[in-house]
Amino acid sequence: MQLSKSSQYAIRILAFMANHQEMQPMNANKLSEELLIPYKFLTKIMNELVKADLIVSIRGREGGYSFAKPPSEIIIDEILAIFHDSIKDEQCVLGIGFCNGMCKCALHDQWMEPKILMQKMFRESTLEKIAGQGCKI
Repeated sequence: MQLSKSSQYAIRILAFMANHQEMQPMNANKLSEELLIPYKFLTKIMNELVKADLIVSIRGREGGYSFAKPPSEIIIDEILAIFHDSIKDEQCVLGIGFCNGMCKCALHDQWMEPKILMQKMFRESTLEKIAGQGCKI
């Protein structure tokens, strides 16, 4: 299971912004340079985050992006859902499609426990919690 590039970048962008809240609003050029994300891809992601009301876009010379709500209220699962990247209950780890107890793939039983743990992690982790870890973003 790997997250899409859009989800990966969105989480990295928002975590970076949460770590640098004193510098907000942040412009797209700075975010692109700091995080090594292609500018056009970054602006596309930012537009989706604005539509989802996680961030606001501020126009003008001193403009950029800032949070629409506190990072403590932004759950990782909420970010993943914007990019249709949540782990669904019937999602098959082998990519075969629908997978449940009645119609199982070869790894279904082994995948259940890690899948449940990952779903829990995404539902319970806030942006504030992961941003302050001091790890690379």
